[in-house]
Amino acid sequence: MAALFASTSSLLFAQSSDPAKASARRSEYPVKPIRLVVGQAPGGAADIVARAIAQKLTESLGQSVIVDNRAGAAGSIAAAQVVKSAPDGYTALFVSSSYAINPGLYTDLPFDPLRDLAPVSLIAEAPFLLVVNPSLPAKSVSELISLAKARPGALNFSSGGNGSSGHLAGELFKSLAHVSLNHVPYKGAGPATIDVIAGQIDMTFASVVSALPNVKSGRLRALGVTSIKRSLAAPQIPTIAESGLNGYQTGTWYGVLVPVGTPGEIIGRLNSEIAKMLKVPDMQQRLASEGADPIGSTPAQFAAHLENEIARWGKIIKASGVRSE
Repeated sequence: MAALFASTSSLLFAQSSDPAKASARRSEYPVKPIRLVVGQAPGGAADIVARAIAQKLTESLGQSVIVDNRAGAAGSIAAAQVVKSAPDGYTALFVSSSYAINPGLYTDLPFDPLRDLAPVSLIAEAPFLLVVNPSLPAKSVSELISLAKARPGALNFSSGGNGSSGHLAGELFKSLAHVSLNHVPYKGAGPATIDVIAGQIDMTFASVVSALPNVKSGRLRALGVTSIKRSLAAPQIPTIAESGLNGYQTGTWYGVLVPVGTPGEIIGRLNSEIAKMLKVPDMQQRLASEGADPIGSTPAQFAAHLENEIARWGKIIKASGVRSE
């Protein structure tokens, strides 16, 4: 990936009739508003985090960073649009973990997720919370696994739709625990959780923020968070790995990419500004309010993360037979 960035950047330098002027233009970046394209609808968790990032970048860069929502095809419509944009640093893509899931679900993506967009930085990770209806006789992950093995195919879990992050969290659980669970897809994570509260569904993998109020009220029982470390938003709840299923780890993550060919200096500037903002207390609190933990990374680290995630989810999707809606 790094070699690809270098070769593309070299080509841009070669095409410039005046390298000194080209370098000066890059050093002045940005000189106009930047468009941050988000593949999810306004109001969702990804959109909220993207707007927080855009606000901080506007303050630090001195130019407006405008969020442009282009929902559809699990974020692929937005990605395809950014791929076609000029590689000048004025169009960027805000992605969630669906960016790494889509290659396993769709065989006809109009772009290559590893070659057509250059990673800037991983932003944050937001784990799910495995919750069950309180009537279910399982008070820990290990008890849930034992129950599922005693009742093969009898328990069910809901998600916001086929191929969603919540669905794949359940498929990963099934695979590692060697249990049979029935998946019930809904049109959205909200309805999927409501039916667990109502007792129509046994369990779901919900966002930490949306599930916690119902856990505190006793309408849901929390068994574990899906991250490798405990969530800052709910440190009292153990991880699924530490409470009965070794090696389990998943969740939603967020990151920023730009079209391949964007000069390295510009990618470096954006990466530096993102790294600084993630250390600011009010930004950390903003992310925590969405159940997300700040991460940050170098472009190379984010590239490696993408490669690992695409490979991992591709295997899980193939093994489980998951189909897109």
